[in-house]
Amino acid sequence: MTSPNQTRGRPEPGTEPSTAIVNIGTLLTGDVDEPYGTADSLLITDGVITRLGGVDASGAERVIDAGGATVGPGLIDSHCHVVLGDYTPRQRTVGFLESYVHGGITACISPGEIHLPGRPHDAEGVKALAVLAQRSWAAYRPNGMKVHGGAIILEPVLTAEDFREVAAKGVWLAKFGFGLYDDPADGLPQVRDAQAAGIKVMVHSGGASIPGSIPITADHLMLLQPDVCGHINGGPSSLDDARLDVLVRETDLVLQIVQAGNLRSSLRIVEAVREIGAERRVILGSDTPTGTGVMPLAVLKTMAELASLGGVDPGLVWAWASGATADVYDLESGKVEVGRAADLVVSDAPWGSYGGDTVGALARGDIPGISAVLIDGRVKALRSRNTPASATAVTVRPHMEDPCGSEHVC
Repeated sequence: MTSPNQTRGRPEPGTEPSTAIVNIGTLLTGDVDEPYGTADSLLITDGVITRLGGVDASGAERVIDAGGATVGPGLIDSHCHVVLGDYTPRQRTVGFLESYVHGGITACISPGEIHLPGRPHDAEGVKALAVLAQRSWAAYRPNGMKVHGGAIILEPVLTAEDFREVAAKGVWLAKFGFGLYDDPADGLPQVRDAQAAGIKVMVHSGGASIPGSIPITADHLMLLQPDVCGHINGGPSSLDDARLDVLVRETDLVLQIVQAGNLRSSLRIVEAVREIGAERRVILGSDTPTGTGVMPLAVLKTMAELASLGGVDPGLVWAWASGATADVYDLESGKVEVGRAADLVVSDAPWGSYGGDTVGALARGDIPGISAVLIDGRVKALRSRNTPASATAVTVRPHMEDPCGSEHVC
């Protein structure tokens, strides 16, 4: 099952100007196997990439001149704790998702609306919350962000019929780790029933993160066999080193690395992944807002850490934060390809960095400066209010005002 809100909110044909992005210095594709492209231009029509390279900008209604900067797919935060509306009860912050767009995040995956005050644990309440959240996020896109929400939270009272029921209503995500189980191994029936209904299951990894939750070990993960091992580098405390190594080297499970986890474990994981050639199994997320806070630059910060401290090629790191997640969750964004949604980020080295460009900045551990964010081909920011200033600013013809710049709130 794929997200029911993949194309909702996309421009109606002919309602948005065709847009050419020209003078691209480096093209990051979001493809784990081929992270770098060769095109120096691209064309967007009705919110979709329709041409790569050889674009005649004179035929476009809008031209964005990247000035030799880097263009890559919008980042996908694969673990973002949304609830309802652009508000987080955990941090009591309004507008955090709109702000995350300024960190280059154009889509996010919800691991269940677990921070909802008074969250229900009975079957009817659990199902109702999942359906409500899924329907709400399918219709509501803060600053254009695509929020894939409404993950059903696994509880021991849920049956196979319950999962079929919510799947038929559009729920396609599930989270295990916050239900009323005495032992995580007891959740195996619900994990399997959810998967049988076509629902993608993420399982919490590591120590307990909120009151009422319980630690989940590597052995539990190998038993449960989820679609995604959530925050495999710890959420927030990490797994046992030896068993974590077995999990990485002897299974084919998807390994999610997050900013709110353990950096030491992150580096161990990527080292093992690279040794065995399992790069396609890694995805990135923030695991915020949680006790760690609200962090608009969380995914970019993780990318810079893995590139500079882990020695991972920056193009591959960008793919882990975009196309790899799109592959796992069957999303139509996340890669710079013809036919894909035009969710794009234009960036460069931050002003004053010795990195030279986005790739060099990440390799040095610097956060790139974002000069433009597009979602479905619509310009959502010109000049990020959260990253350092980009060494290269885009120019737009005809001139347009920044829709959501450093001095504005979307």
